[in-house]
Amino acid sequence: MNKKEFFKQRIDKIAKENFNTDQKEIAKKIIDNASEDDVDAVWSLVNQRVKTGFVFDEAPEINHNSVSYLKENDKLGINLENKNTLEHSLIIGENYDALKNLLITHTDKQGKGLIDVIYIDPPYNTDKSKEEGNDYKEDIESKNKFIYRDKYTRDGWLNMMNERLKLAKRLLKDDGVIFISIDDSEQAYLKVLCDEIFGEDNVETMIWHKVDNDSGKLKVTYRFRNEHEYILVCYKNKLFTTFNKFLQERNYKNTYTNPDNDPRGAYKQGIISETEAKSSKSSPNYYSVTTPSGKVYTRKWRVSKEEFNKLVDDNRIYFGKNGDSVPSLKVFVNEKGLSTPISILDNLGTAKSAGKELLKLFNEEKVFNYPKPKELLKHLLFISTKLNYTVLDFFAGSGTTGQAVMELNEEDGGNRRCILVTNNENNIGKNITRERLYRVIIGKGSKGENFEWEYSKDKKSLNNNSVRVFEIVKQELNITEIDKAEKIKKEAEVGFVKLNRDYDKKSNINIYNALASLTPYKKEEQDATN
Repeated sequence: MNKKEFFKQRIDKIAKENFNTDQKEIAKKIIDNASEDDVDAVWSLVNQRVKTGFVFDEAPEINHNSVSYLKENDKLGINLENKNTLEHSLIIGENYDALKNLLITHTDKQGKGLIDVIYIDPPYNTDKSKEEGNDYKEDIESKNKFIYRDKYTRDGWLNMMNERLKLAKRLLKDDGVIFISIDDSEQAYLKVLCDEIFGEDNVETMIWHKVDNDSGKLKVTYRFRNEHEYILVCYKNKLFTTFNKFLQERNYKNTYTNPDNDPRGAYKQGIISETEAKSSKSSPNYYSVTTPSGKVYTRKWRVSKEEFNKLVDDNRIYFGKNGDSVPSLKVFVNEKGLSTPISILDNLGTAKSAGKELLKLFNEEKVFNYPKPKELLKHLLFISTKLNYTVLDFFAGSGTTGQAVMELNEEDGGNRRCILVTNNENNIGKNITRERLYRVIIGKGSKGENFEWEYSKDKKSLNNNSVRVFEIVKQELNITEIDKAEKIKKEAEVGFVKLNRDYDKKSNINIYNALASLTPYKKEEQDATN
């Protein structure tokens, strides 16, 4: 037996959890093409890769006899009968398969990405999940709540992130950005991985203050209290990306709003007059103003009558929802006290406040551990998006990103669209993610439940939004089944058009490769083949 055949046999004996079939075939081809002088070095490289490289604990490989594509579930759609809405999307299924579908719908014919901003809050790979019965070697038995299956081997976790971040990068526009929430458990390792994928110059780090200052339940290390988490910021190309300046003291819901959908965006209703009781009749600016509804206010104003009329002509005066309120001056966000975004994120909600809001939505039932606060998400989206941007979250969890996008649109007149992706482990996709979106849009639960949460006193729910829900469908497909492949392609394209209304059909899609399913090896299968 020659040396090449010997090394190829050794490759075949490597456990599939360390080196999947596709990887083995590639390695054997490299050995076949190597010179006799180089074959030892090639084997050394392969062997070192197996010992120290990033590998899945359940090594996934492409199943070339199965494809996965999106299919809309009409029964799960939210508010679709209302045609005058901003339409978002929820994809329920394996996020790797969903990302591959998105590479068809949200890249142009030159392969350039069409997603503006991505936020993800992946499993943190912590021991906390093990305490709650979510060890990667055990099955989840609880059907009453969802807990991330977030205890992998480190190599397995990093490889899981590696595969998905590579796809996500391809989905980004040239000026796009990805925000990744993470804690100390894997932050350093994930930063190195992101440096490799995006380039060291395209990765930065923000720090989020995640707890209340007076919280008595903090994770205490040997010498200090742990009050922070990280957000890695990964750019497609940092030179092309700019962030919006923001108002540090802004309170979206109660201060800066856009009740009349002014195209200039959110504004604060500034005072432009004295009260009638305090007004001096001798002032040259003491005069009467008639509102659109015919109500008259006579008092001292802070501008002359001529200036006031100019402000009215410029739509800078707000007379209230019914046109009969005391006139106020529109002070737009982009006109006052703007600050450049900073890397320390404080006063943007806490882990505790996020949990409280979710309890209000689900009637005090704890359905999801460790959600992120919508204030944090709204800030990240505010600084990184324009009014018409597309936002993707492929670790959607409880759906905070979806709610944040809807609220931000409500507050600054935007029409951002959101794509959420979640699996349905323990029914999280249907019972938590979709249910949360349903409740913030409809104002009631999907079974008619009432709850404490409301968007504002004047607007109970965000009913100017709707959601199309898609599920990942897997079909067996042999490479010789040409007619079946064409039929599947046509069915998949129905979902593609619904997911992206601007989708431009691509005639050259090879669904065997583009939609090939991700198939993880299970431990019992590995044992049977080794």
